Amino acid sequence: MNTVTREPVPFWARFFLAFADITIFNAPGRPFIKVAWAVDLHKIFTLFIIYAMMSYYGNFSAGAWVFLALHGIYGYCWLIKDLGFRDHQLENKLSFLGFINLYVLLIAWYWLIPWLFIARAIEPSGLMLFIAIAIHTLGVVTMVAGDGQRHWILKYRTEPGLIKEGMYRYTRNPNYLGELMLYAAYALLASHWIAWVIYSYMAIYFLARMKGKDNAISRHPGWQEYKAQSGLVIPWALLNGRALLDRINKNSTKITGTHIHEK
Repeated sequence: MNTVTREPVPFWARFFLAFADITIFNAPGRPFIKVAWAVDLHKIFTLFIIYAMMSYYGNFSAGAWVFLALHGIYGYCWLIKDLGFRDHQLENKLSFLGFINLYVLLIAWYWLIPWLFIARAIEPSGLMLFIAIAIHTLGVVTMVAGDGQRHWILKYRTEPGLIKEGMYRYTRNPNYLGELMLYAAYALLASHWIAWVIYSYMAIYFLARMKGKDNAISRHPGWQEYKAQSGLVIPWALLNGRALLDRINKNSTKITGTHIHEK
């Protein structure tokens, strides 16, 4: 009998995921609040909370307005994505305690980053604003495109298996890559070690979920080849030139095949 060897999940990732399950997703009480509703509330209110910070500290600098536009409007980009193709995991329901713990243990910490920026009246340079806006824009597009591709493939394909093309060709988690990029823009603008601690906490949680996902999808045929082709989150092949060589070789094969067919 054939046995499938799953990708192992490190102890630290199992601990992190188990802690989140116990305290948030399977917290005591009757589940009645969708995870999507809880996350969407955070996205809606972020714009108003950051503006309230600006008003309280009297900080209406150009940098503060840029921060408001980036972090505040990102929430509405998320809402558009949620309306168009919601992640099925967000349909799960939380108890009231789980809802509170979701904010206390995970997402409310994100509001501390704009506070660090606005309360300290940071004046980012033009170059810093350019870098932040650039990686934030790339991050939002990467996240939305990755989630969109996965949603529509899972909805319409008839056979289970790995998603190995498009956004997923060289990274197994383009959605997490996008979120890591856009939140890095906020930490970069805040210019404070606490912002990077919050970012690292978020990144560790994302990494734990990615390890859990690898464990789940490694049951499918072709896993080892796909793992060798792609990075867990960083598309190394796009950075080291391998992707370009793959494209050149693929085009060369097409041209050669066409010439043989013509003969």
